[in-house]
Amino acid sequence: MNLYREVLDNIPTAAVVVDKNMRVRYTNRAFRECFRSARPKGTLKETTGCVSDDVCGEGVRCAYCPMRSLFSDAMKNGGRAFRKLIVRGSEGNLSFRIRVTPLGKYFLGIVDDAYATEIAREMYSAQDIQQRLLPPAQSGAGTHYSFMYIPCREIGGDLPDVYEAGGETMGFLADVSGKGISAGMLSAFVKAGWDRSELSPAKALRGLNAKFQELNLDERSYVTAAAVRIERPRQEIVYSVAGHNAPMLLKSALGIDEIVVNSPPISNWIPDFSYTDRAIGYSKGDILVLLTDGVTESRNAAGEQFGIERVEEVLRRSENAERFIERLKAVLKEFCGTFDDDLTAIAFDLE
Repeated sequence: MNLYREVLDNIPTAAVVVDKNMRVRYTNRAFRECFRSARPKGTLKETTGCVSDDVCGEGVRCAYCPMRSLFSDAMKNGGRAFRKLIVRGSEGNLSFRIRVTPLGKYFLGIVDDAYATEIAREMYSAQDIQQRLLPPAQSGAGTHYSFMYIPCREIGGDLPDVYEAGGETMGFLADVSGKGISAGMLSAFVKAGWDRSELSPAKALRGLNAKFQELNLDERSYVTAAAVRIERPRQEIVYSVAGHNAPMLLKSALGIDEIVVNSPPISNWIPDFSYTDRAIGYSKGDILVLLTDGVTESRNAAGEQFGIERVEEVLRRSENAERFIERLKAVLKEFCGTFDDDLTAIAFDLE
């Protein structure tokens, strides 16, 4: 019997055994992981993570318990039942397909997609962590800003950040190679490796590049980034770029300046590249924009790219950073419908 239990505890399919009195006689490890329960047996409440204060089977909610209803149907149907259940929790809604078959005087429930469900649960957790990496939705005491972050998958590879250092507003936008989970892991590394105390954007990029070398990744992995420091007293933007496509747009009385710097991404292509700071003046009322190439390279059904020209047109018609981000979202959605890359942009109101 111990051998059978050991085997069942090490298979990815979740299993639960219930008797005719609705007592759970056994659950394997996969089942306990799915339902976040440490109890291998007991009542349905104890083994499925139910948070009701009522005694299992005696509360008002028990009449609507999907697990109790499933096994009740099985007992009325020769020991067989099948149902898709939706479990609502703090991590989001997860669906389970559970099939019940007779097992002597007991009933065996098998969760068909337990492994996929556990992966989905982990994805919810990863999404929550990544959301916590984003800057606050509202500006603090520094320069007012607005941003959009639209990942094309559950986990994105773009990383926007806005913070204060040395009394000045700092802006940082990174775009890592790849998509999905691998991109999310690399963006988490970028978040941890970026030196927020460094006032020089170029020095911060050089520091990130040095840490990237320690990962010893192949040439397919890289990070493009743009970093700025907004010096309000001098009305000047200090910036540095690492391979970022059209990193900054400045709306002024003279029109739009597209600031392009030829420099390689954070990668092992040129490991000792020396990034440098540059500066450009601004006037009150200007809008500074950082964006990723997912915005400009998004395509419509005909294969046409959104392009930098459409971004500039949206910027010309925008009175401030918030309106620019709102309009950019709307125009992108109308143009593309769906997206196959992460879309991220930060806009600053310059004073």
